[in-house]
Amino acid sequence: MNNTVKKYNLEGLHGDFKAGKLKKDYRTLSEREISHNKIVAGLEEAVKLSGLKNGQTISFHHHFRGGDYIVNMVIDKLAEMGFRDLVLAASSLTDCHAPLIRHIQNGVISRIETSGLRGKLADEISRGLMDIPVVFRSHGGRAYAIQSGELPIDVAFLGAPSCDPFGNANGYSRDSDEGVKCGSMGYAKCDAQYAKKTIIITNNIVHFPNVPFGIPESDVDYIVKVDEIGDPAGIMSGATRFTTNPKELVMAESAADVIEASGRLVEGFSFQTGTGGASLAVSRFLRDKMIARGITASFALGGITGSIVDLHEEGLIKKLLDVQGFDLKAADSLKNNRFHHQISAEYYASPQGHGAAVNQLDVVVLSALEVDVDFNVNVLTGSDGIIRGAIGGHQDTAFGASVAIVVCPLTRGRIPCIVDHVGCLVTPGKTVDVIVTEQGVVVNSARNDLRDKFIKAGIPVRSITELRKIVETMVGQPEPIEYTDQVVGIVTYRDGSIIDLIHQVK
Repeated sequence: MNNTVKKYNLEGLHGDFKAGKLKKDYRTLSEREISHNKIVAGLEEAVKLSGLKNGQTISFHHHFRGGDYIVNMVIDKLAEMGFRDLVLAASSLTDCHAPLIRHIQNGVISRIETSGLRGKLADEISRGLMDIPVVFRSHGGRAYAIQSGELPIDVAFLGAPSCDPFGNANGYSRDSDEGVKCGSMGYAKCDAQYAKKTIIITNNIVHFPNVPFGIPESDVDYIVKVDEIGDPAGIMSGATRFTTNPKELVMAESAADVIEASGRLVEGFSFQTGTGGASLAVSRFLRDKMIARGITASFALGGITGSIVDLHEEGLIKKLLDVQGFDLKAADSLKNNRFHHQISAEYYASPQGHGAAVNQLDVVVLSALEVDVDFNVNVLTGSDGIIRGAIGGHQDTAFGASVAIVVCPLTRGRIPCIVDHVGCLVTPGKTVDVIVTEQGVVVNSARNDLRDKFIKAGIPVRSITELRKIVETMVGQPEPIEYTDQVVGIVTYRDGSIIDLIHQVK
């Protein structure tokens, strides 16, 4: 032992360590670290410590959805502190973020990057609110842009329903069933990992260690405790209800028949369904087919709902890979079930990761606002040209899944959904295999293997041009939307390339 100490010149080190006299290049001790936690006095102090400057990029997650308080709270504080020309890189923005309009008008926010926009904020941006177009990215595309440095984040402000004093944060509290919860924090994981500084905002400081965690303390710099981080009613619903709409039920049953006839409904298959009425109902019809065949799925992916949790708890799905929880049942399952695992947006769908979960999907069932005769899909703008949706994981899963199914009615009211050309290209037709409508199934010409299987199974297969003619007979040809030359949105593909532009509506 003495020889070892002498050889490496370690004499006296033990005493220096006890006295707190280690050199600063070994460990810099701040007041925060001396107090053994990362909690700071308030949001303003956290912002000052982060070193945020005018013109830099700040990010947020959207796991609180319509109940989010964090975005408005932080931007209000930054405006009060005098910040200008900030880039807002939120994973998605929704109805509750309408107060951002005045911060855009006042120059606090000069640019936005996001997956989607809804509500009054989306309406104002569609009509030319911003001088610089909003950049829209898919969930996988956003993760890839952050990874690659194309979208560098200076400070991430991440709301968390629970956090210990060192920064281990989660979307629920293991200490209690009460309070705010959001389930998986998959879209926040990437921000925390790659941001230069990460600030956790929570209303619930719990005892160390807060495990298992969604975000580890190694990715967190500061913690701010506030009274409220969100409205539970807007974050989570008690349950996600099945549709009773006859048209949606017909499409859901047809989609389940398509999955079965495709040959993918075998032991160990994997799938993802959305949260729309028809997509949710597909899970119910799949359940019956799985029980009849005596098979189980290896995993279900994406935004997890209570209906998927039900299948898992019945033993029909072995594992859940959860990037976003959509209801209380999903959040509680994540908390209590060791085979329900929260994943990052990077692992979920980044095109940089060859092992991305979307690339392991057998089947995905997606919805659409519009589909055109070339199978291109629009999930971002309405029939009036106004932004009212999100790219989400649409592009990512359509690309990755072996069979990509889009469920879309011929019309919604008097609005055609099967059109000559989509108003906004979000998901390229070459990645869409099947379109399911209430009046038949259409198969991409590149997938004649599927077409033959469907015909053999007795599924009514029609051409897209035939359905388009039916739609025109039903609702006629709508008047074209009038746009200005001003570009209000740039739509990117998951690899970062630009695939469409959204123009200002007159």
